[in-house]
Formats: sequence, C-alpha cells, structure tokens
Amino acid sequence: MITTNALAAIALTYVTFLFGVAFFAERAARRGRVDWLRAPIIYTLSLSIYCTAWTFYGAVGSAVRGGFEYLTIYLGPSLVMIGWFWGLRKLVRIGRAQRITSIADLISSRYGKSNLLGVGVTLLAVIGTTPYIALQLQSVTLSVDVFAHPESDGANQLMTAFWVAAGLSLFTVIFGTRNLDANERHHGVVMAIAVEAVVKLFALLAVGVFVVWGLMGGVSAALDRVDASALGQWDVQGGRWVGLTMLSAAAFLCLPRMFQVMVVENDSDAQLRLAAWAFPLYMGLMSLFIVPIAVAGLDLLPVGANPDLFVLTVPLSQGHEGLAVLSFLGGFSSATSMVIVAAIALSTMVSNHIVMPVWLRLRNDAVSFSGDVRHVVLLSRRLSIMGVLLLGYVYYALSGGGAALSAIGLVSFTGVAQILPALIGGIFWRGATRLGAMAGIGIGSAVWMYTLFLPSFGEGVILSRAVFETGPFGIGALHPHALFGLGGLDPLMHAVLWSLSLNTIAFFAASIASFPSPLERLQGAQFVNADLQAAGRRGWSGAAAQAEDLMVMAQRILGAREAQALFLREARKQGVSGLLPDPSPQFLEVLERELAGSVGAATAHAMVGQIVGSMRVSVEDLMAVADETAQMMEYSARLEAQSQELTRTARQLREANDKLTRLSVQKDAFLSQISHELRTPMTSIRAFSEIMRDSDALDAGQRAKYASIIHDETLRLTRLLDDLLDLSVLENGQVSLNIRRERLADLLDRAVAAAAADGSGGGIRIARRSAAEQVVLETDVDRLAQVFINLIANARKYCDAPEPVLTVAVSESAGGLVIDFIDNGAGVSSEAQDMIFEKFSRVGDQKAGGAGLGLAICRQIMKRRAGDIRYLPGQGGAAFRVVVPAALEQAAE
Repeated sequence: MITTNALAAIALTYVTFLFGVAFFAERAARRGRVDWLRAPIIYTLSLSIYCTAWTFYGAVGSAVRGGFEYLTIYLGPSLVMIGWFWGLRKLVRIGRAQRITSIADLISSRYGKSNLLGVGVTLLAVIGTTPYIALQLQSVTLSVDVFAHPESDGANQLMTAFWVAAGLSLFTVIFGTRNLDANERHHGVVMAIAVEAVVKLFALLAVGVFVVWGLMGGVSAALDRVDASALGQWDVQGGRWVGLTMLSAAAFLCLPRMFQVMVVENDSDAQLRLAAWAFPLYMGLMSLFIVPIAVAGLDLLPVGANPDLFVLTVPLSQGHEGLAVLSFLGGFSSATSMVIVAAIALSTMVSNHIVMPVWLRLRNDAVSFSGDVRHVVLLSRRLSIMGVLLLGYVYYALSGGGAALSAIGLVSFTGVAQILPALIGGIFWRGATRLGAMAGIGIGSAVWMYTLFLPSFGEGVILSRAVFETGPFGIGALHPHALFGLGGLDPLMHAVLWSLSLNTIAFFAASIASFPSPLERLQGAQFVNADLQAAGRRGWSGAAAQAEDLMVMAQRILGAREAQALFLREARKQGVSGLLPDPSPQFLEVLERELAGSVGAATAHAMVGQIVGSMRVSVEDLMAVADETAQMMEYSARLEAQSQELTRTARQLREANDKLTRLSVQKDAFLSQISHELRTPMTSIRAFSEIMRDSDALDAGQRAKYASIIHDETLRLTRLLDDLLDLSVLENGQVSLNIRRERLADLLDRAVAAAAADGSGGGIRIARRSAAEQVVLETDVDRLAQVFINLIANARKYCDAPEPVLTVAVSESAGGLVIDFIDNGAGVSSEAQDMIFEKFSRVGDQKAGGAGLGLAICRQIMKRRAGDIRYLPGQGGAAFRVVVPAALEQAAE
C-alpha cells in the first residue's frame, strides 16, 4: 500500500516537473523563441482546463447516477467550438483589438468602461468560482484519502485540502504574476497546462484500456456488460438534456478560466481553426471510457462505494497501484490546472476592478508621482490569488464536501452563466446598455444565490430548515426550490430556468427603457462591428497632457524598459526627435490600450483621464455609433436641415424686405430732398437773376453779391448732377480708369486738403503715421482720391466728439494695402450699418445736408478697381476700411 509520504513525494515530484516546464517555457519566451509556444496545438491543449477533476472523477459518478446525461457537459463546449466562426471568433477578435484582460474587463469595456459593472461581474465570478475551487480541493483530498486514509476523519481531509490549497497558491503566485501585462501570454503557465492536458488524457485512457481489455475481455464483452447493466438503459429526459447542454455551453464561454485561455491567451484565428475540431476530439477521448469504468466499478466494488472515485478504486481493487498512481496524477493535473488559471483570471479581475480603482480614489496624485503602481498591482494580484484559494477552502470546509462532484460543478456553471445575456447582447446588439447589463446580472445573480448557491451549503447552515419546508416567513411562493409556486422541477433546472429567464427579461427591458451614453454607443459600435472595423477610433484631447507625466505613469505600470520602448517607438512614428512623443489623441489611445493590458480597460481609462482630463469624440466616432435606426435618423436630419434652410431663407427674406422697405423710405425721402435740392438753387438762381434783370436801382456791390449767390447755387446744382452722373456711369461699367503711379502719402495729403477746402462741418484733427504711407500705388489715383475725400469729409461733417479726431492707419495684408479711417465719434448705429453703402442713404440725420450718394459712389469705385470698402463695427466710432490691391513698392526715402 502506498503511504502518505510516498504519495506526497510523487505529487511533489510531479509539481517540480511542472515548475521546470513552466520555467523553460518562460525563458524561451524571454529569448524571443515563442513560435512553438504559440502553436495551435498548445492553444488547443490549454483549453483542456475545462476538463477539471469534475470531468476526470465526477463524470464516472455522474454516469452512475444519471446514465448518459454526463455527455451534456461535453456536448455544450463542443458545439461552441464547432460553431466558432459565428460567435467565438468575434469574441476573440474583440479581445485582441480591445486588449481585454478578463471577462469582467470585457463587460466593463463594452458598456462604457463602467467600473461599477466590472466590480459586479468580478464579485459574481469570485462567488461563482468558489464552489468550483472547492470541488478541486475535495477531489484531491478524496483521492489522497483513497491511498492513505481509507477510514480518515474530517480533520485529516481538511488538513489535506489546506496544504493542497497552499501549494497551488504558491505555484500560481510564482508563475501567474511574473508579467504585469495580462495581455502578455503566460507562456509558462499555458505550457504547463498543455502538459497536464496530455497527462490527464493519457491517465484516463490508460484506466479505460485496462478496464475494457484487462477486466472485461475486449470491446464486445464490454458492450455486452454495459447493455446488461442499469446504465445500458437509454433514458433521456429531453428538457434536462437541453438545459444541461445550454448551461455547459454558457459556462464554457463565461467561466473566468476559460475566458483567460480562450480569449486572453489567443494569438490568431489559426489557433481557433485547429481547436474547432481538435478540442471536440479531445473531449470525445476524455468521455470514451466513462461508462465502462462506471460499469466495472458497480460490478467489482462493494455497494455504497463512492462512484466519483471509481477511476482510482477500480485499479486499486485489482492490485494495480501503479495505474492508480497514474490515475491520481491525472486527477491531480485536472484539479491543479483549473485552480491555477482560475486564480490568475480572478486575481486579475479583483486587482483591475476593485483594488486599483479604490487605490486610485484614495491617492489621487499617485498615478504620476508617488508610489509604485506596478508593485501595487502585482501585490494585489498575489494577495487575490491567495484570497481566492482561501475562499474555496472555506466553502469546502463549510459545505462539508459531502455533495457529488458534478452537483458542485453545476452550481458554479449556473452562477457564471448569469453573465451570458450581457455578453451575447453586448457583442451582437448595439442597443444593449449599461443599465440593462446591471439589471440582468444583478437580478439573475440574486435568484441564483437564493435558489441554488445558498442551498448548496445544506439545510440549517445559511438558510434555515423552515425556509426549505414552508418558505421564508411561511410564504410558499418564495420557496427556494419552488419559486412563485412553480414546483416539481429538479432544483438545478428550477434555478437555471428562473435565474436566466429573469436575467434576460431584465436585460432587454432595461436596455430598451434606457438610453446609452455616447461612450457606450461608441464601444457598442466597435464591439458589434468588430469584424468590419478597427477598434479605437475615439480620441483623447491631449492639449492638457504633458508627455513627462504620461511617461511617469506608464513606467510605474508597465515598467521602465517597456514604457521607454513604447514612448520611443511612438516618437519615431511621429517623427519627433528625442524619447517623448507629442501627447496627441492617437498616442493617448495607444497608451490607454497598453495600460489596459495591465490594469484593465476601465482602470486604464480612469488613469489616463486623471492626467489628460477628458475625451474627445470625433465626427468619425459619431458616424461609427450610428445604429440600426441610421436611415430614420438620416431622414430626420434631412427634414431638420430643410427646416433650418427654410428658416434661414425666411429670415433672409424678412431682412431683405426690411431693407427694401428702408430703401423705399430713403428713396422717397431722397426724391423729396432732391426735389428740394434742385428746386432751391434753381429758385434762387431764377429770383436773383430776375432781380438783376428788372431792377435798375442796384449798385455794383449788390450786383456782385447777387451774382456770387447765383454762382454758388450753380456749383451746388452741378455737384448734385455730377454725383448722379458718376453713380450711373460706375454702375453701368462705362467708366474708364486712368492708371497712374503715385505715393500714398501724397494722395492722402491731396485728399485732406480737398476735404478741408469744402468748408463743410467743423474742424477735425487727422492723425497719420507717415512711415507706413511711403508706398507707391499704381491705380486710378483720381478715383481713389475721390473715395478718400468722401470719407474725410464725412468724418468732418458727422463726427460728434467734443474734440474730433480722425485716425488714418495703413497696413499691408494678403489682400493688398489696407487703409482704415477711424474717428472718435458715436459711429453708425447697428441698424443702419447694412444700409450706408446704398443709394440715397445718409450717414446720420439730415442736418449736414447731402444727397446720400457719396458712399454708394465709393463702393462702385472700389468694386471697379477690384478693391473693397466696408464698415468696421466695434471700433469706438465710425470706421471704414479701404483695401487697395495695388501696392507695388516702398518709396525711397
């Protein structure tokens, strides 16, 4: 009989062998020899962590208790892998594109990087996986007791379970937290799992071959014995088979350890293509000899023997201790591989979604300046691994370890399956919202815990016996195994039915009733369209970010060498000299993805946001989140655009109508004024000429006075007619320009003198800067002088300042030479600014006279010379800008 020490030595030797495998794989990865580590066959074998001690030991027990029902646990994952192209491929591509680190990170990232949702999924995963870890501890403990303590008491079993948990936590801490970046493959762990996959398959096949050919005499005899046994009756309960198949498929997608190896550790679609047929083949080989082993155990072992241990006890009963030890190593491999990967996945989730957000909230400045974030993350993951295994041990101790292994496994399956509606809805339905995911997972988890998880501890442990008899407070409708009065169902199917049904209903109802945030819609578009578009088209606004702060943060998370390499690579892409790239939105997006591989998407988003401040959503982003109502939205947008265009047109028509009304009023006023202006001088000329003609009593002085009046009125009439003629000629384009060269300073001097000679208005001081006026122009200087004279004369007439000042400022621009005429008066009212260049318009009241044609003539002059004249509002007084496109050269001084 093998002693406890001998069995411990064998297990220790085996674990040492796994240490060696993991160590050499890690060293090969560091040296860059990773091609063989990423081989599709290694990936396929790593998926074998689905086959835990439950499938190695418990499948036989399940066959004894339920016949061929055990096949449903293999059938669900096989269907998922066979149909990988329609669902699993998309999930894996999302994981690679978004640098997803865990199932909680995926849900959190999909629903607007919600850390609260990530915390909820993490807690559910920890609680749901705890029974599974307890199952592994129970299986190892029972197998050890088969060899060493056939009549062992509970204390010995608890001690064995404790040391197994301690040893597994040590191995996981050493090889599961060497790299902070969860997106860097755990090559050592994956290779060790692949080796364990071969060991447990070989061990189970060896026991099966021994049973079929060594005990039963061949395949035909084995089939005859199966037919003659109770297991030979093909009793299939259709509803339970469908339910268990769907449950195992859901758990295959949602179990943290499966998500870790299937999504996080995946490198390419080539790995999935091989696994699509190789993994179902592996599952078929694992289940090949289950029924013969069960039949042999029932025939050879005494009544009451634990069927979960037939894989061990059948060889031992026939004196084949070596085969039994090999079987023990197979079961030990099944348990340890599951615990290691589950602990790694759960520790990543706890660290990224619970520890790091709390730590960042408590130490707002720690991202950039104090503390070592990398050390905090690694420490939190190592402590989380120990805590997860401790929870599994506590569950094992409280539950007593008396339940069948398959029953414990199904409790965990149902728990993690509560993530499925939010997962499937998130990658296929853009309308799924964070509120919907929280409602679905929350309600489903609560129902699962009440109807299955808490009852799994047994009556009177957490839930009282009264609850199992009459329901809480005597309310039968709340009985944990007959919820809402629906009794008569198997407790497992009852819990699966109610939890997943209410979960799905709440998920869809809350999603339809709520509206996603812009970031949720952006992430939803990227997840749903993962096969069509590249991820990450959102952008940070990097204006407030300093590259030095980002480098400090990255070094504390990624490590100095990795962070410096990242920054140098991005700087080279930008063409920037030095080690630090510009904090552009594209660089911040790359940095966030790199950090997400270490601390999760939600935490990375929060850490970058602490330094940068806010995210910018581009037009492309908004286009990316257009969902199935895009056509309706586009049609609505067109209607809105047409409505706005009609509104603009109506406003323009009203403005034009108002302007025409004012022009009509001004024209009427002009006609009245022009009639007065024409009639007044003509009347004066006629009256004084008649006096001079008919009166003989006029002396020479009187005649000279009357002749002077007649002369002035004639000039006044001539100016008015000249203005009308000039405007008509300019508008009809009949003017011929007299192009000459003249210095601007001389032209302004002449205009100032001419305006002063008019004598209208009061005196005004003109401020000029002669240095800027030494520009030679080649233009129609007479017409340009006419413009200057009009502007200066207007300032003299209408500037109402106590001490009038007109500033003439000259500057150059891309459009030509700019001359500004700005006085210090009250200026032109805002209502009249769009009218002053129209015919018959007056720059103020009519006290200064004039026909209102001066500025209209100026505009036509500048228009014919390809220049411009316009009013400048907001200058403190009346301000006009003249743009002359004829600046040639600086005059010699």
